[in-house]
Amino acid sequence: MFETTKTTLLALLVAAAPLAAAAQTTEETPATDTPAEAPAAEAPAAEELRIGQPYIRQEFNDWSLRCLKAEEGTDPCQLYQLLMDDDGNAVAEVSTFPLPAGGEAAAGATFVVPLETLLTQNLRVTIDSNEPKVYPFTFCNQAGCVARVGFTAEEVNQLKRGNNAVVRMVPAAAPDQEVVLDMSLSGFTAGFDSVDQQ
Repeated sequence: MFETTKTTLLALLVAAAPLAAAAQTTEETPATDTPAEAPAAEAPAAEELRIGQPYIRQEFNDWSLRCLKAEEGTDPCQLYQLLMDDDGNAVAEVSTFPLPAGGEAAAGATFVVPLETLLTQNLRVTIDSNEPKVYPFTFCNQAGCVARVGFTAEEVNQLKRGNNAVVRMVPAAAPDQEVVLDMSLSGFTAGFDSVDQQ
């Protein structure tokens, strides 16, 4: 299920995903007999990046601070996680960021799922044992189908206090089934607060 789309999605996202950062580090770091002695991955130097190029600035357990190189000023960043299935295949991604105070939504989030998703069944996100929240898909492009989400302050607090979230979608080819993905919340609080300080 989703095999073709998973491959396409991974190919389109790999430049911005943590996997790419890991691959780059592997190529540039000499192999050692003791992996524990290998240096930690570092973000590319500012002069090595092209304008608009994504890069991972910092890791927060299962989340990454993913930024885009700006022409001038501060690089915009979002908290990012690549969602995998039980076989370790990249299926979807989520990125989130704080919104200005005073609005109904305290944070925005973007979920990208495979093109073979049944859009009328919407996206469902459950945080721990709370009631699932249902979000409609906004549009689809070559990378996949996108749900733009607004999290209330209460939902952001649930994410910060929570242990795990579950993302559910329905494949168009099997409308009687669900694709269920774990979204780890390990590192969410520190990562989200780091975006808030940008």
